[in-house]
Amino acid sequence: MAFCSRLMAFSSFPINPSKVQSFGRRRITVPQVASGHWQRTTQDPDMDTLSIKCREKINQVRHILQNLEDPSGRLVMIDHLQRLGIDHHFPEEIESFISSEYNNLHCGNNGGNGSSIYDVSLTFRLLREHGYYVSSDIFNNFKDDEGSFKPSLGKDIKGMMSLYEASEVAIQGEDILDEANDFAKKSLFASLTSVESSQTSIIRHALENPFHMSLPRFSTKHHLKNLRGNDVNTKSLQELAKLDFNIVQLMHQEELKQVSKWWRDLGLSQELKFARDQPLKWFMWPLAVLSNPQFSKYRVELTKPISFIYIIDDIFDVYGTPDELILFTEAVNRWDPSDIDQLPRYMKICFMALYNLTNEIAFMVLKEHGWNPIDSLRKSWTDLCNAFLVESKWFASGHLPKADEYLRNGVTSSGVHVVLVHIFFLVGHGITRKGIDSVDNIPGLITFPATILRLWDDLGSAKDENQEGYDGSYVDCYMKEHGTSLESARQHVRQMISNAWKGLNKECLSPNPFSQSFVNASLNTARMVQVMYSYDKDQRLPVLEEFISTLLKESIPL
Repeated sequence: MAFCSRLMAFSSFPINPSKVQSFGRRRITVPQVASGHWQRTTQDPDMDTLSIKCREKINQVRHILQNLEDPSGRLVMIDHLQRLGIDHHFPEEIESFISSEYNNLHCGNNGGNGSSIYDVSLTFRLLREHGYYVSSDIFNNFKDDEGSFKPSLGKDIKGMMSLYEASEVAIQGEDILDEANDFAKKSLFASLTSVESSQTSIIRHALENPFHMSLPRFSTKHHLKNLRGNDVNTKSLQELAKLDFNIVQLMHQEELKQVSKWWRDLGLSQELKFARDQPLKWFMWPLAVLSNPQFSKYRVELTKPISFIYIIDDIFDVYGTPDELILFTEAVNRWDPSDIDQLPRYMKICFMALYNLTNEIAFMVLKEHGWNPIDSLRKSWTDLCNAFLVESKWFASGHLPKADEYLRNGVTSSGVHVVLVHIFFLVGHGITRKGIDSVDNIPGLITFPATILRLWDDLGSAKDENQEGYDGSYVDCYMKEHGTSLESARQHVRQMISNAWKGLNKECLSPNPFSQSFVNASLNTARMVQVMYSYDKDQRLPVLEEFISTLLKESIPL
C-alpha cells in the first residue's frame, strides 16, 4: 500500500523502528507522539488574543484589496495571498479578481505583445489554478521567427521563475509548455553562477518547489522571508500571515491531541501489537490534504480511516497467513459482523473496529449533510482489501505481473481512493446523485493522485545495483517485461509521473460534479507525495521531518 513506505529514522524524535520487506508496499518508521513533545518554540499570546488581532488584520487587508484597481497588481496580490497561506480569508475577492481578469483576457485586453513574460505567465497560472481554461498559445508571443523562445527572455530571472511555474499547469499535448519548462529551467540554472547568494536561494526554491506542485503553507516562512517592502500593504500582509500561521498551528496541535486520545482510547495498539502505532504520521495526511482551517473537525475524523489503511496493510504484510488473508477479505466483502466466527481473534477485533468506525462516520455524514454514505464507504474498503489480497498472492507466489497490471492494482492498493471518498462525504460539498455515482466509479481526480503516489513511492524505493533480495515495484515489473536498464525504467516512471500530473491538471479544468474543496484535496494529495517520499542518500525523509517541525512545532515570532 503506497501510503506505507520504506524504513526511515528520525534522529530528533522518539521512534519505534521496524522494517519489513513487502511486495510493492514500503514500510516507514516515524516519530511517536510523545507527551509534551510538541511544545511551541516561542511563547505567543493565547488563541483568543491572536484571533482578535487576526480579525483586525483581515479587515486591513480586505480594505487594501477593495482599493486595488490595477489588474496586474491584483494578480500579484492574489499570488502573495496564496503563497502566504492566507487566501482562505478572501475567497470572494479573489474570485472577483480572477473572473474579471479572465473576461479581460478573452476581450483582448491582456496577454498581447505588450505584456511581460512575468505578467502573462502569472496570469496564465492563476487562471488555470482557479479552474479557468486559458490556451497555452498565449506564449507564442514570446517566440522568435524560428519558433524558439527568444534568448533575451532568459535574462529576466523573475520572468523565468514565473514561466517555469506556469509550465507546471500543463495538460497533455501542450508542447509549448514543455518547451517553456525546458527553456525556463535552463535559464534559471544558468543564472545561478551570476546572481547574489540571496537570489540563489530564491531561484533554487522555485526550481525545487514550483507553487502548483507544492503545499503552500509549507513554504509560508520562505515567502515571508523574501517578501520585500516597507509599505503599509506589505506589512499588513506579513502581519496577517504570521498571525494566521500561528493560529492554524495551535489548531493543528489541538487536533493532534484529539487524534492521539482517540487512538489511545480505541486500544488497538494493545490488541494488535504487530501493527504500527503512529498517530502523528497518520495525522500528517489530513493536515496537508484538508488544508483549509475550517476543516478542523474533518481532519481529526479523516485520520481515523487513514489509521485503518495502515493497520490493515500490516495485517496483509506482516502478520496474516495466506488463508487468513482470504478469510479477512471475504469478511470485509460480506460486511456482516454476525458472520465473522471463522476469523482469528486479531482479525475479528480489527474488523469490528473498522465496521464500527465506518458506521460512526456514515451516521455523522447523515446528520450533517442528509445522506447515508455507508454503501460508498463500504465499497472503498472492499476495493482496498481485494487489491491487498492480489498483491499478497503475487508476493507469496513470487509472480511478477505485467507493469500495467501491477499499476492498475497499485492505484487501488495505494489507499488514495479510501481517503478521497471519505473526504467527499465528510466535507459534504456537492453531495448529489451525480457526484456520488462519480466518486463511486473512482474518477480521474482520484486515480491520478493515486498513480502519482504509487509511482513516486516505487521510484524512490526501486532497488539499485547494490541491493540484495526481491523487492517488487513498478520499476521491477517494467524492467522484466521490457528488458530495460534500471535507469531507463526510472526515466520511464518519471515521465509517467509527469503525465499523471498533466492528467490531474486536465481533470481540474474539466467540468465535473465536485466542489472546489474536493478538487483541492485531490491536488493536495498529489502535492503531499513529494513530502512523504523524498528520500536522501541515507534513506531518510528530511522533507517530512521539516514538514512536521514547521507546521506543528516552530511558530513564527510576531
